[in-house]
Amino acid sequence: MPPSPPQWPISFGYALLRATLYVLFIAGIAQGGYLEAIYLPNVRYSELGFTELTQTVVLACRCALLIYVRQVLHVWPTVTLLLLAFVAASLVREQDYFLDHYVARHTWKILVALIVLPSLAWVIIHRRRFLEEFAYYSNTFAFGLFAAGVLVTYIFSRLYGRQVLWRAVLRFKRTMCAILKTWPKKPWNCSVTALFCLL
Repeated sequence: MPPSPPQWPISFGYALLRATLYVLFIAGIAQGGYLEAIYLPNVRYSELGFTELTQTVVLACRCALLIYVRQVLHVWPTVTLLLLAFVAASLVREQDYFLDHYVARHTWKILVALIVLPSLAWVIIHRRRFLEEFAYYSNTFAFGLFAAGVLVTYIFSRLYGRQVLWRAVLRFKRTMCAILKTWPKKPWNCSVTALFCLL
């Protein structure tokens, strides 16, 4: 039976403190992105900007925490290895610009393969242990948060952020604005046109 993490009740005050810290952390990141957009036009949303550097720091911290959980706490070593491979691959992928520019083109793909393939092989070899550990992990609140994060970050944002989708939306908007601007100039038509074109 795999070791499970210690269980203890979390008090309301501690939960409130954690929630407050999370909100402040997220607000700080959002404010940093805002300040980058206004005051740093030369690096705005580039590989050297606040947003990319913050993503790198967050992913590096997640890797460090997973290494600590796996190597020091010895909690769910197979599950944490798979999680670590996933997060480490994301960290390497975030460095694609630097690796392509300073090392060689597509270097990140080789590094990701060197991280993911051995980790998957290890999990497949020890699949019984993985399934036992996953039975515990899948019933934790942390698994729900992790699954939600993966769905939002890697699936929803990729689908919703596609260029094809936004080009179609903007083309539709331009077409509708052109149609609405040709309507007779009545007060309610002008307000509808202005409202739609602002959206």
